Amino acid sequence: MKKSLLCLALAALLGACTSVGPTSATAPAATAGAMTPVQRSMVGSIEVLSQGKGSLVVMLPSRGRGAEDFDELAGLFVKQGYRVVRPQPRGIGKSSGAMHGITLHDLANDVAAVIRAEGSKQPALVVGHAFGNWVARMTGVDHPELVRGVVIVAAAAKKYPAGLSEHVDRSAELSLPDAERLKSIQRVFFKPGHDASVWLHGWYPEVSESQRMAGRATRQSDWWSGGSKPLLDLQAEQDLFKPVETRGEIRDEFGPRVTVKVIPNAGHALVPEQPQAVADAIISWDRSLEK
Repeated sequence: MKKSLLCLALAALLGACTSVGPTSATAPAATAGAMTPVQRSMVGSIEVLSQGKGSLVVMLPSRGRGAEDFDELAGLFVKQGYRVVRPQPRGIGKSSGAMHGITLHDLANDVAAVIRAEGSKQPALVVGHAFGNWVARMTGVDHPELVRGVVIVAAAAKKYPAGLSEHVDRSAELSLPDAERLKSIQRVFFKPGHDASVWLHGWYPEVSESQRMAGRATRQSDWWSGGSKPLLDLQAEQDLFKPVETRGEIRDEFGPRVTVKVIPNAGHALVPEQPQAVADAIISWDRSLEK
């Protein structure tokens, strides 16, 4: 008990929050799996969770979900000498901005503002999970000077089986009974046998709908390439959105700048299912870029 209280006291002492941009910061938050405190600051109208020192990594969450999905993964990166920043999507936490009539270009501009505010001499590694991979790729296209590489985590195939998106919609529909939502979460996000209840909470319906419409308002060809920088296509072995026959489609289209890595024993959620394997794969690939 005394040891736990001491850790909390140290976290509070070290976690004095900083503000970047015109808006004041909020109180720091402790993060599961990470010993370094999380700083909460504002870049314009975007709330940012940041921690660690070193090469810059930006993490972008799945549709309708927040930056907290990367709590454990961020901690693993920090332990390996990275600085991790996690912008909260518009409509989550203190992040604000237009939610209607927007495109992926607008969301990529939010990411670019966060990277610029970091003032890093080195471009960022941008990691996007599921819907976040669309924004990551859009950032690579629109702001190549800010990006050293793009990691797409559990990215769907260019054409994936019909009916899956409806389950994503139902996952975020909080008016439905939890039992019904859980069935959809289990169906499309988690490998059978894995505990899908860890994603029962943390959904933001208005954000999900806003992002869905932003995706529809943007031509797939605008973001599909991810720009011209190195790209890691990190796939889950049991991802329904990525049929086996489509695993090589991005590399086939864009050639050797694309690396494909398949993580076993995981579904479309991937990050909460295999955080250590995800961290190891991304860090190994990122460090190979420096050679």
